[in-house]
Amino acid sequence: MKIVVVGSGAGGATVSRELSRRGISVTLIDKGPLIKPKNAHKYYETFQTGVEIMNTSCLGGTTLVTLGNAVRTCQRTLKKMGVELEDDFMEVERELKVTTLPDSHFGPGTRKIMNAAQNLGFNVDKMPKFIDPEKCEPCGKCAFGCSKDAKWTSLKYLEEAQKYGTEVVENTVITEVITSKGEVKGVKSFKKEFMADMVVLSAGAIETPRILMKEGINAGNNLFVDTFVTVGGLLKGVKFNKEIQMNALIKDSQVIITPHFSEILKEKLKQFKARKKDILGMMVKITDEASGKVTPNSVIKYNTARDVELLSQGSARAGAILKEAGVDPRTLVSTPARGAHPGGTAAIGDVVDKNLETDISGLFVADASVFPEAPGAPPVLTIVALAKRLAKYIVNERVNI
Repeated sequence: MKIVVVGSGAGGATVSRELSRRGISVTLIDKGPLIKPKNAHKYYETFQTGVEIMNTSCLGGTTLVTLGNAVRTCQRTLKKMGVELEDDFMEVERELKVTTLPDSHFGPGTRKIMNAAQNLGFNVDKMPKFIDPEKCEPCGKCAFGCSKDAKWTSLKYLEEAQKYGTEVVENTVITEVITSKGEVKGVKSFKKEFMADMVVLSAGAIETPRILMKEGINAGNNLFVDTFVTVGGLLKGVKFNKEIQMNALIKDSQVIITPHFSEILKEKLKQFKARKKDILGMMVKITDEASGKVTPNSVIKYNTARDVELLSQGSARAGAILKEAGVDPRTLVSTPARGAHPGGTAAIGDVVDKNLETDISGLFVADASVFPEAPGAPPVLTIVALAKRLAKYIVNERVNI
């Protein structure tokens, strides 16, 4: 039995690790190179649509530039669809050592935001993280790639997978899936073929549907991106830009608000001659409508009227909290709308079944493409849980070892 996995992010690395540790032959193929995590910011890809979508192209994918946030998303919806993840979530949380960080890792800016939000009657929680506080030296650069290797990334699972025998092929773009009579037979990178009994696509919600489209599968619809803006203003000497970002959480069913610094705020505040260390900010992230679309040659995603309303409501709350925290209200500005969590383009119940298999026998998907709805929150934990569940299904139901 041989399985090819396409993509090395949270889904691909997890599936490879889980299958290879059970004795299955796995070849993992990624279009990006192996890099040091601290250099991940050099491998950002952006898609300029109505909403700017950010992505990362390297081994480990966007896990290298996450902020280490570990929240369960879509669990209730998935359970209603027959996808029970409770045991998988618990397993992931143990392995990634998910916990909130100690008080020593909360800076003055985050504390001011938390206190201000509580004063205004908001419920404030500490953000669960997969960050090792003993290795972490707060620097504000999680989104650039961790130089201390304090944050879990899928490279850790990938390293384990290689120890179990997974072959990793980097800098190789998969151009199509090889099929015969409705069954998968492997994948192709231009003229080079990689034959396999099963294939797991984990190339992300932009590239995975494009691969599926070439096989006549109606993928690429219902794109969401967890649209967000960062609202901020001046509070001299706060040095918030050096803190661990998104270390606290204020949420309701459709919007989350969390402490967040963005380089864009400095440019927006140039009339005030703002310095990065004088800016305090908050991210407003929404469960955007799945109004986008991936085509073979483009990505289309615009904010709907509902999205704009939610962003406006969340921004007003963030502005009130920042004012209460001491920010000069005359300096409050916002970044443009962006998205960092594309998904939904090969959704469960639409493109794949509850076991993440397409209509082509042996062709599976394990990335945010399969999410049935926008999580409105960091999706890494859920992707890893889904990938673990898929690996167990393949081992227990599809492979005779």
